[in-house]
Order: sequence, then structure tokens, then C-alpha cells
Amino acid sequence: MADVQKTSSRLLALLSLLQTRRDWSGEELAVRLDITVRTVRRDIDRLRELGYPVTAVKGPAGGYRLDAGGQLPPLLFDDDQAVALALALQSAAGGTGTLAEGAARALTVIRQVMPARLRHRMDLLRVTTVHPPETGDAPQVDTRVLTDLSTAIHARDELRFDYAQDRKAPNAPQRRRVHPHHLVAWHRRWYLLAWDLDRDDWRTFRVDRIHPRTPTGPRFTPRELPGGDVTAFVTSRFRGSDGTTTDWPCRGEVILDLPATTAARFAQDAVVEELGPDRCRLTLGSWSWTGLAAALGRFDADIHVIGPPELHDAFARLATRYTNATHTTPVP
Repeated sequence: MADVQKTSSRLLALLSLLQTRRDWSGEELAVRLDITVRTVRRDIDRLRELGYPVTAVKGPAGGYRLDAGGQLPPLLFDDDQAVALALALQSAAGGTGTLAEGAARALTVIRQVMPARLRHRMDLLRVTTVHPPETGDAPQVDTRVLTDLSTAIHARDELRFDYAQDRKAPNAPQRRRVHPHHLVAWHRRWYLLAWDLDRDDWRTFRVDRIHPRTPTGPRFTPRELPGGDVTAFVTSRFRGSDGTTTDWPCRGEVILDLPATTAARFAQDAVVEELGPDRCRLTLGSWSWTGLAAALGRFDADIHVIGPPELHDAFARLATRYTNATHTTPVP
């Protein structure tokens, strides 16, 4: 029994090493495990019998590599990896749709095989993902669509799909032809970042509104994304910019007759600077000057505009609109 336990422990240690690096020579593994090269070869054969696709690496010294196989064999994680995986699954399971369902099932499996000490650690770090409320149901994304899009991205195949501009009008989709670049998750939604062939520009498409058509189109040579950073480009586009900067296209500065601690609770990504017990300086960005002025109005305090002049003009326009609204006869 002791020999069996020793062999099992050695196999787990060998598997752990194979997962940390692409290639290992037999000599390196023997030194790390304090065994002979011959024993390494026998243990490699045992791993193969258990379903792990360990292949031989050609070369002067030879070696071994753990490849991806046709089936998923038992996996080995250290303590920190196991807890991190469980927490990631917790967060994903808090969403909706088939992805959340799959994460919840995977989390159940992980917990079943976790040692008691790791389950305790995970319980201490248990998190609940709180998603902001949305109008209507949260968009459902078919995992098969995600897989199809991902396949086209990696194969560099032109993608053709029907796209519903509005979920309320599913019977009037537009046919689009794109060179897919990246799948992006943003505020509970999946988006496809792609070069639109008909509009000759970069576009983002909501995945829940995409209905891929088959077959895919010809292979293409990927374009260079402006700035080279997907996160920065998408953030910029969603903020109404051209994709080359992550800053808001409109940014203004005001002084609020409000304590900084109070303003900070509602400031989101604004910069708040304390000027006194009841005053603070606030710098905030938005996609338009009118939108920025409206956002600043939610603080329910006197506002002193520092600049720029466009923000002052936006406040004047809103003041006129709000004044006119007070004299508007209600519609029966």
C-alpha cells in the first residue's frame, strides 16, 4: 500500500510539472522528482494509460509534452488555482442564460471533489455577483453562436450573419459581412468586434442579435486595430469616441455645494476633490455635453461651472428646456 501511495503521489507531482511548462526533458523531470530517467518513462506510460496525452518531443535530448486530447482527462490544480477557479465560476453562475447554467454545473462538480480545507477557503471567500437592473429581460446568448463566432475569428474566415438592430423588431434583420476580430464582454452583454465590409469601418455587434449564416466566407488577412489594444478601443467606442482614446469625448469641471464624501457615492468614474466641508470639485466625462450637464444635475446641489464653455452652454440649453417643460400642457 505504501508503494502504491508513493507512486500515486509521484504521478501527481509529474503531472503538475508537465502542466507548468510546454516541454520537459527526461533528465529535468528526473532531477525535479528525484527519480531515475527510467522511472520517468514508466510514469509517463502510466499517465498515458490514465488518459493524459503526453507526447514525446524529438530532439537531441528528447523530452515530453502534455498536449490537448480528444477527451478531457482528470485535471490537477494547486490550492490557489482551485479556489480561483471556483470563485470565477461563482461570478459567472450569477448571470443568466446557458453560460451561467454551465458555470453553476461546473461549480457543483468542483465543490464535490474539493478537499475539505479548500471548500472552507472557498466558503470564506464566497461572493455574490450583483448585476445592475436592466429594462426587460437580460439578453440570452446561445453558446453555439459564441462558439461559431470564436471559430471564425481564429480561422480568419469572413463572417456573414443576419443582425437585428432591435430585439423588438426581430423580423427586420440586416444582412452583414464582416471580418471578425474579437469577442468582448461589456456590462453583462457579449459583443463581436469586427471590420464591417459594407461600411468600411470597425463596428461592434451584440451577440444576442446575431444569427450566423453558413457557410462562412473566404479567408482574410486581419487588419490592425487602431491603437492595438482591444480593451482601450472598445471602451473608447462605447464612450462615443473614435477608438483611439479611452477618454470621454466631452469632459467638464464643476464645483458642487456638496461634501466630497456625499458626491463620491454617486460619482462613478468622476474625479472628486474636497474643497471644504461643504464644497468639492468634480471632473466628469460623457458622450455629449448635454448628457454631461444632465448627469451633473443628479447631484441635487448648486453647481458652479468651471469649464469648458461648451458645458456652460449645455446647462443653458437644459435650463431652457426644463423651463419650457413646466409650461407644457399635459397630454391627456
